[in-house]
Amino acid sequence: MRALRPTIVAVIAACTLSLSLVPARLPGADLPLIRVGTAQAVSLAFLPIQVGEAAGIWQREGLQVESSAMRGDGQVQQALTAGNIDIGLGSGPGLGFLAKGVPAIGIAELAGSPYNMALMVPMDSPIKSAADLKGKRIGVTTAGSLTDWLAKQIAVKNQWGPTGIATVALGDTKAQTAALKTGEIDGFIAATELGYDMQEHQQGRILMNFGATVPHFITHVIFARNDFVAAHPDQAKKFLDGWFRSVAYMKTHRAQTISIAAKYEEVSEASMGQSYDAIMNMMSSDGAWDNAALQVLATSFVDLGILDKKPDPETLITRKFVPVHI
Repeated sequence: MRALRPTIVAVIAACTLSLSLVPARLPGADLPLIRVGTAQAVSLAFLPIQVGEAAGIWQREGLQVESSAMRGDGQVQQALTAGNIDIGLGSGPGLGFLAKGVPAIGIAELAGSPYNMALMVPMDSPIKSAADLKGKRIGVTTAGSLTDWLAKQIAVKNQWGPTGIATVALGDTKAQTAALKTGEIDGFIAATELGYDMQEHQQGRILMNFGATVPHFITHVIFARNDFVAAHPDQAKKFLDGWFRSVAYMKTHRAQTISIAAKYEEVSEASMGQSYDAIMNMMSSDGAWDNAALQVLATSFVDLGILDKKPDPETLITRKFVPVHI
C-alpha cells in the first residue's frame, strides 16, 4: 500500500484519463449539462441516471446529464481533479482521497451496507467459503477502492493479517472476468448482479455477499467538484433532487427498473431480479449522512493506507443539500 503515499494530485499528473466510455446523454441541448462519472459500468446502484432518463425525470428537473463509466474509483477522482466531470458516483472509501488533494466534496450518501457487492470464483473452484481465501489472489478495481477494502476486510475478520489476501488491481469487470478465466486470479469482487449472471451462464459462482460482512457502512457516495458546487449550487441541488426522484421511481417500479438495468448492464432480467431487492434496500432515499457509518468509513481510509490517521469526516462532506437525521 506504500504506492498510495504520494499526494493524489501528483498521482493524477502522471495518469492519462480516457473518457470514451459508455456515454448516456439526455435530450434537451438547451438545458444545463451535468457531466457524471461512475466508478464502474455494471452496478444497479449507479443506474438512477439511465432510469431517470427513461422516466423523463431529468428533463423535468431542467437538466441534461452525460454519464461516463470509468475503471474504478481512481479514475473518478482523476476526472474530478482534471475538471472532466462535475459529479462523481464512487465508493465511500473514495472520500479519503479528498484529504489528499482532490478538489471535491461528498454531497450525499448514495448507499449503505454493501449488499450490491459480491465475491465471485470459478464454477469448479475448490474455494467453498471465506475461510478458504487465505493466501488467494483477489481481483479488485483499483488500489484504495471499495473492492480493495472489502477484500482486506475478509483477512481482518479472519485474523490473517494485512497480507492474508493478495489484491490485484485490474480495473473494470471485463478485465477481471478475463483474469478469472485464465487463472491469473482466484476470484474477484464486483456487482452482485454480475455474479448472478455468471452463475446463470456457468461462468462462475457467488462465494459471498458483503452486506453482512460490513453491516454498518457507506458503500457509495455522490461527489462534486468544489468549484462546481460554488458556481452552480442550484444545479447541484437539482441533480440530487433528480437522483433521489429516480431512486424513488426505481423502488416503486420493479419491472421497469429491472428491464432498463438488464439492457444497460447486458445481463439477464433474471439475474437483475435476483439482485434488485437487496440493492434497492441499501439505496438512500434522501442522501442524509449516517453519522456512525461515517466513522467506520473514516477508519477504512487508514486500513487502505490512503491516510496515516483517521480524519474528521465532516471535513470531507457537506450537509447543505440533504436532510440531517439526528
